[in-house]
Amino acid sequence: MSILDRYIVRAILGAVLLVMLVLLVLGALFMFIDQQDDVGTGHYTTLAAFGYTLLNLPQLAYELLPITALIGSLLGLGSLARGSELTVVRATGVSVARLAGIALLAGLLLMLLAILLGEFLAPPLQQAARAHKAFSKLNGVSFGGGGAWVRDGDLILNIAGQSSQRQFGSMQLFELSPQHRLLALGHAQRAVAGARGGTWSLSGYTESRFADDSVTTSPPAPRLLTSNVSAGFLGLAVEDPKQLTSRALWRLINYYRANALDAREYVFAFWSRIARTVAVVFSVLLAIPFVLGSMRSAGAGARMLLGMILGIGFFLLQRLIESGTVVFNLDPVLLAWFPTTLLALVTITLLAHAR
Repeated sequence: MSILDRYIVRAILGAVLLVMLVLLVLGALFMFIDQQDDVGTGHYTTLAAFGYTLLNLPQLAYELLPITALIGSLLGLGSLARGSELTVVRATGVSVARLAGIALLAGLLLMLLAILLGEFLAPPLQQAARAHKAFSKLNGVSFGGGGAWVRDGDLILNIAGQSSQRQFGSMQLFELSPQHRLLALGHAQRAVAGARGGTWSLSGYTESRFADDSVTTSPPAPRLLTSNVSAGFLGLAVEDPKQLTSRALWRLINYYRANALDAREYVFAFWSRIARTVAVVFSVLLAIPFVLGSMRSAGAGARMLLGMILGIGFFLLQRLIESGTVVFNLDPVLLAWFPTTLLALVTITLLAHAR
C-alpha cells in the first residue's frame, strides 16, 4: 500500500468513524429517553436503562453502517476535493479507477467491521440487554435455549419459539397446587395470543393430569388458556430474525425446510444481512463521482445533507421491501438483494461517467 493509498483510506475511515460517533450519541440519547417509560417497573432503574442503551449500541452501529459509510466518505473525500488535493492527485495521472480501488480498500475494511459487529459483537450484547431488562421488570422469568420460562400464579409456561408477533411455537404448561405439587402437565403444538391479551388459543393440546394414584391423559384438542402473560412480554425472550446471526439464521432455514414450514422471513433476514454488509462497499464508492463532480466545491453541510438523503432512502427502501416480502409472498432472495443491487448499479453508472 502506497503513501497515497494510506492517506486517502485514513481520510475516509476517519470521517466515517466521526459520523458514526455523532449518530451513535444521538441514537443512544433517543434510546435512553425511550426507556424512561419503563423505569420504575419492578427493579428497572435509570442505571439499568443506561446499561441497556450501551449494550444496544453495537447493533445500532451495525444498522447505521451503510449510512455512515456514505456520509463519512462524502465528507472525507469532499474535504480532499475542496482542498484541491484530489485535483493534484488527478493531475499526476491517477485515474478514477485507481481512486475507486483505494476507496474499495476502505470499503472492505468497513465491511469487515460490519461482519464483526453483526456476527460476533452485537447479537450477544443485545440478547443480554433484553434478558437483563426482563429480569429487572418482571420476576420468575428465565431465558435459555431460545425459549422462555414464565410463572403466572400456579401455572408455569415454557415457550419454544416465536414465528410472528402473536404466534408462538410449542408451549408446555405445568399446573401446580397451592402446596406446589404438580397437578397437570400439558403440551400444545402451537400457541396464538388473543388480540387484546389475556387469552391464548392452544392447538393440538394434550394434557396429563395427576391424581393420588392415577394419571389421566386427554387426546389432542384445542384449548383456550387465560393468563396474565402477554405475547409482548414473551417476545422479549425469543429472537427477532433481524437480530440473529447469519449462522443461526441458516440453521433455522434448514430446520424450517426440513419440517415443511414457511421459512421466507428467515431467508429474507439471512440474505438481507449479507446484502446490507456488501452495500457498505458501494456506499463508499458512491462518494467518488459526487466529489469529482458537482459536489467538488460544496461545503460539509451540503455533502452531509446529500448523504443523509441517499442513506435514509436506502434504509426506507429496505424496510419497505422487508414488509412486502412477508405480506405479499414475494421471492425473499431477490428482494433482499434489490436495494443493494440498485445501489451498485447507480454507483457503477456514475463512476463510469466520472471524469
